[in-house]
Amino acid sequence: MPADSREPVVLAWSGGKDSALALDALRAAGEVRVCGLITTVTTGYERISMHGVRRTLLEAQAAAVGLPLIEARIPIRASNDSYEAAFAAALAPVRAAGVKRVAFGDLFLSDIRAYRERQLAALGMRALFPLWLRDTPALAREFIDRGFEAVLVCVEPAKIAPSFAGRAFDSQLLHDLPGGADPCGENGEFHTFVFNGPGFTRPVPVVVGPVVERDGFVFCDLTPGPELEPATPAGTQGRP
Repeated sequence: MPADSREPVVLAWSGGKDSALALDALRAAGEVRVCGLITTVTTGYERISMHGVRRTLLEAQAAAVGLPLIEARIPIRASNDSYEAAFAAALAPVRAAGVKRVAFGDLFLSDIRAYRERQLAALGMRALFPLWLRDTPALAREFIDRGFEAVLVCVEPAKIAPSFAGRAFDSQLLHDLPGGADPCGENGEFHTFVFNGPGFTRPVPVVVGPVVERDGFVFCDLTPGPELEPATPAGTQGRP
Protein backbone atom coordinates (compact mmCIF):
# COMPACT_ATOMS: atom_id res chain seq x y z
CA MET A 1 0.00 0.00 0.00
CA PRO A 2 1.20 3.57 -0.66
CA ALA A 3 2.51 5.56 2.29
CA ASP A 4 0.01 7.80 4.06
CA SER A 5 0.95 11.33 3.02
CA ARG A 6 -1.47 13.12 5.35
CA GLU A 7 -0.09 15.40 8.03
CA PRO A 8 0.48 13.50 11.31
CA VAL A 9 -1.05 15.05 14.42
CA VAL A 10 -1.19 14.07 18.08
CA LEU A 11 -4.49 14.25 19.95
CA ALA A 12 -4.67 15.43 23.57
CA TRP A 13 -6.58 12.59 25.18
CA SER A 14 -8.36 12.68 28.54
CA GLY A 15 -10.23 9.43 28.00
CA GLY A 16 -13.51 11.35 27.99
CA LYS A 17 -16.25 11.93 25.50
CA ASP A 18 -14.92 15.13 23.94
CA SER A 19 -11.61 13.40 23.24
CA ALA A 20 -13.47 10.50 21.63
CA LEU A 21 -15.59 12.88 19.56
CA ALA A 22 -12.49 14.83 18.49
CA LEU A 23 -10.81 11.62 17.34
CA ASP A 24 -13.95 10.61 15.48
CA ALA A 25 -14.17 14.02 13.78
CA LEU A 26 -10.53 13.98 12.72
CA ARG A 27 -10.81 10.49 11.32
CA ALA A 28 -14.04 11.29 9.50
CA ALA A 29 -12.62 14.44 7.89
CA GLY A 30 -9.59 12.49 6.69
CA GLU A 31 -7.39 15.56 6.29
CA VAL A 32 -4.85 14.58 8.94
CA ARG A 33 -3.59 11.31 10.39
CA VAL A 34 -3.83 10.93 14.15
CA CYS A 35 -0.58 9.20 15.09
CA GLY A 36 -0.84 9.16 18.88
CA LEU A 37 -2.72 10.15 22.02
CA ILE A 38 -1.07 12.31 24.68
CA THR A 39 -2.45 11.99 28.21
CA THR A 40 -1.37 13.52 31.51
CA VAL A 41 -0.87 10.80 34.14
CA THR A 42 -0.19 11.48 37.82
CA THR A 43 2.84 9.55 39.03
CA GLY A 44 2.19 7.66 42.25
CA TYR A 45 -1.54 7.52 41.73
CA GLU A 46 -1.04 6.02 38.23
CA ARG A 47 -4.28 7.60 37.06
CA ILE A 48 -5.35 10.09 34.43
CA SER A 49 -4.85 13.49 36.01
CA MET A 50 -8.08 15.22 37.08
CA HIS A 51 -10.29 12.38 35.83
CA GLY A 52 -8.88 9.84 38.30
CA VAL A 53 -9.13 6.90 35.87
CA ARG A 54 -6.71 4.04 36.36
CA ARG A 55 -3.80 3.78 33.94
CA THR A 56 -4.72 0.21 33.02
CA LEU A 57 -8.06 1.42 31.69
CA LEU A 58 -6.35 4.23 29.78
CA GLU A 59 -4.00 1.73 28.15
CA ALA A 60 -6.90 -0.57 27.23
CA GLN A 61 -8.79 2.38 25.78
CA ALA A 62 -5.85 3.46 23.61
CA ALA A 63 -5.46 -0.12 22.37
CA ALA A 64 -9.17 -0.27 21.55
CA VAL A 65 -8.95 2.84 19.33
CA GLY A 66 -5.73 1.56 17.79
CA LEU A 67 -3.34 4.37 18.70
CA PRO A 68 -0.11 4.58 20.70
CA LEU A 69 -0.25 6.33 24.05
CA ILE A 70 2.13 9.15 24.96
CA GLU A 71 2.23 9.86 28.69
CA ALA A 72 3.02 13.26 30.17
CA ARG A 73 3.79 12.25 33.73
CA ILE A 74 3.31 14.81 36.50
CA PRO A 75 3.78 14.64 40.28
CA ILE A 76 0.92 14.72 42.77
CA ARG A 77 -0.42 18.28 43.15
CA ALA A 78 1.73 19.41 40.25
CA SER A 79 2.27 23.10 39.61
CA ASN A 80 1.39 24.54 36.23
CA ASP A 81 5.10 24.87 35.46
CA SER A 82 5.70 21.17 36.12
CA TYR A 83 2.67 20.27 33.99
CA GLU A 84 3.96 22.34 31.08
CA ALA A 85 7.45 20.86 31.42
CA ALA A 86 6.04 17.30 31.42
CA PHE A 87 3.83 18.04 28.42
CA ALA A 88 6.78 19.49 26.49
CA ALA A 89 8.99 16.52 27.36
CA ALA A 90 6.32 14.06 26.24
CA LEU A 91 5.95 15.87 22.93
CA ALA A 92 9.69 16.08 22.25
CA PRO A 93 9.98 12.71 20.42
CA VAL A 94 7.01 13.37 18.15
CA ARG A 95 8.23 16.90 17.44
CA ALA A 96 11.56 15.39 16.42
CA ALA A 97 9.66 13.01 14.13
CA GLY A 98 8.01 15.96 12.36
CA VAL A 99 4.66 16.34 14.14
CA LYS A 100 3.75 20.03 14.18
CA ARG A 101 0.20 20.09 15.53
CA VAL A 102 -1.69 18.85 18.57
CA ALA A 103 -5.48 18.49 18.45
CA PHE A 104 -7.76 19.19 21.41
CA GLY A 105 -11.43 18.43 22.15
CA ASP A 106 -12.19 21.88 23.58
CA LEU A 107 -15.58 23.30 22.68
CA PHE A 108 -15.99 26.98 23.52
CA LEU A 109 -13.79 28.26 26.37
CA SER A 110 -11.68 30.89 24.62
CA ASP A 111 -9.26 31.33 27.53
CA ILE A 112 -8.41 27.62 27.48
CA ARG A 113 -7.93 27.74 23.72
CA ALA A 114 -5.63 30.75 24.00
CA TYR A 115 -3.61 29.02 26.72
CA ARG A 116 -3.12 25.91 24.60
CA GLU A 117 -2.10 27.97 21.60
CA ARG A 118 0.50 29.85 23.67
CA GLN A 119 1.79 26.63 25.19
CA LEU A 120 2.30 25.02 21.79
CA ALA A 121 3.71 28.18 20.18
CA ALA A 122 6.52 28.07 22.75
CA LEU A 123 7.33 24.60 21.40
CA GLY A 124 7.14 25.63 17.76
CA MET A 125 3.84 23.76 17.34
CA ARG A 126 0.23 24.71 16.60
CA ALA A 127 -3.16 23.65 17.96
CA LEU A 128 -6.11 22.12 16.16
CA PHE A 129 -9.69 22.22 17.50
CA PRO A 130 -11.97 19.93 15.45
CA LEU A 131 -15.04 20.47 17.70
CA TRP A 132 -14.69 24.21 18.24
CA LEU A 133 -18.03 26.04 18.67
CA ARG A 134 -20.10 22.95 18.02
CA ASP A 135 -23.52 23.23 19.66
CA THR A 136 -23.07 21.34 22.93
CA PRO A 137 -26.66 20.05 23.37
CA ALA A 138 -26.52 18.68 19.82
CA LEU A 139 -23.05 17.26 20.36
CA ALA A 140 -24.11 15.48 23.56
CA ARG A 141 -27.11 14.01 21.77
CA GLU A 142 -24.94 12.92 18.83
CA PHE A 143 -22.58 11.14 21.20
CA ILE A 144 -25.45 9.08 22.60
CA ASP A 145 -27.29 8.52 19.32
CA ARG A 146 -24.18 7.22 17.58
CA GLY A 147 -23.63 4.55 20.20
CA PHE A 148 -20.77 5.89 22.28
CA GLU A 149 -20.86 4.70 25.89
CA ALA A 150 -19.36 6.56 28.83
CA VAL A 151 -19.49 6.88 32.61
CA LEU A 152 -19.18 10.06 34.69
CA VAL A 153 -15.96 9.59 36.66
CA CYS A 154 -15.51 13.04 38.18
CA VAL A 155 -18.09 15.60 39.29
CA GLU A 156 -17.67 19.11 40.67
CA PRO A 157 -20.32 19.16 43.41
CA ALA A 158 -20.55 22.96 43.40
CA LYS A 159 -22.03 22.69 39.91
CA ILE A 160 -24.00 19.42 39.82
CA ALA A 161 -25.07 16.92 42.49
CA PRO A 162 -22.52 14.34 43.68
CA SER A 163 -25.03 11.61 42.80
CA PHE A 164 -24.16 12.09 39.12
CA ALA A 165 -20.78 10.41 39.71
CA GLY A 166 -20.84 6.87 38.38
CA ARG A 167 -23.86 7.41 36.14
CA ALA A 168 -23.95 6.50 32.48
CA PHE A 169 -23.82 9.39 30.04
CA ASP A 170 -27.19 8.75 28.45
CA SER A 171 -30.50 10.41 27.60
CA GLN A 172 -31.74 10.17 31.17
CA LEU A 173 -28.64 11.92 32.43
CA LEU A 174 -29.13 14.79 29.97
CA HIS A 175 -32.72 15.09 31.17
CA ASP A 176 -31.62 15.15 34.81
CA LEU A 177 -28.85 17.75 34.51
CA PRO A 178 -29.79 20.99 36.27
CA GLY A 179 -30.52 24.11 34.29
CA GLY A 180 -27.35 26.00 33.52
CA ALA A 181 -25.19 22.89 33.42
CA ASP A 182 -23.53 22.40 30.08
CA PRO A 183 -24.59 19.03 28.60
CA CYS A 184 -20.99 18.34 27.61
CA GLY A 185 -19.59 19.44 30.97
CA GLU A 186 -17.45 22.07 29.28
CA ASN A 187 -17.54 24.34 32.33
CA GLY A 188 -16.07 21.60 34.51
CA GLU A 189 -19.37 20.17 35.74
CA PHE A 190 -18.20 16.60 35.08
CA HIS A 191 -15.67 14.42 33.30
CA THR A 192 -16.26 11.05 31.64
CA PHE A 193 -14.54 7.85 30.61
CA VAL A 194 -15.57 6.37 27.25
CA PHE A 195 -15.48 2.60 27.12
CA ASN A 196 -17.12 1.83 23.77
CA GLY A 197 -18.36 3.39 20.57
CA PRO A 198 -17.48 4.20 16.95
CA GLY A 199 -13.78 3.73 16.32
CA PHE A 200 -13.38 1.19 19.14
CA THR A 201 -12.37 -2.28 18.00
CA ARG A 202 -13.77 -3.68 21.24
CA PRO A 203 -15.35 -2.39 24.46
CA VAL A 204 -13.10 -1.61 27.42
CA PRO A 205 -14.45 -3.77 30.26
CA VAL A 206 -15.14 -1.61 33.30
CA VAL A 207 -16.88 -2.06 36.63
CA VAL A 208 -18.41 0.95 38.39
CA GLY A 209 -16.74 1.06 41.79
CA PRO A 210 -17.08 3.19 44.92
CA VAL A 211 -17.70 6.93 44.90
CA VAL A 212 -15.41 9.12 47.02
CA GLU A 213 -15.06 12.84 47.66
CA ARG A 214 -11.56 14.28 47.59
CA ASP A 215 -10.01 17.72 47.10
CA GLY A 216 -13.37 19.31 46.38
CA PHE A 217 -14.41 16.81 43.71
CA VAL A 218 -16.44 13.60 43.68
CA PHE A 219 -14.86 10.62 41.91
CA CYS A 220 -16.27 7.29 40.81
CA ASP A 221 -13.49 4.72 40.81
CA LEU A 222 -13.84 2.54 37.73
CA THR A 223 -12.13 -0.81 38.07
CA PRO A 224 -11.06 -3.09 35.22
CA GLY A 225 -13.43 -5.86 34.20
CA PRO A 226 -12.24 -9.46 34.62
CA GLU A 227 -10.82 -9.47 31.08
CA LEU A 228 -8.12 -7.00 32.07
CA GLU A 229 -5.11 -7.38 34.34
CA PRO A 230 -5.17 -5.70 37.78
CA ALA A 231 -4.88 -1.93 37.48
CA THR A 232 -1.48 -1.50 39.19
CA PRO A 233 1.01 -3.66 41.10
CA ALA A 234 0.23 -4.42 44.72
CA GLY A 235 1.02 -1.52 47.00
CA THR A 236 0.72 1.16 44.28
CA GLN A 237 -3.00 1.35 43.76
CA GLY A 238 -3.06 5.12 44.24
CA ARG A 239 -6.33 6.98 44.45
CA PRO A 240 -8.58 9.09 42.25
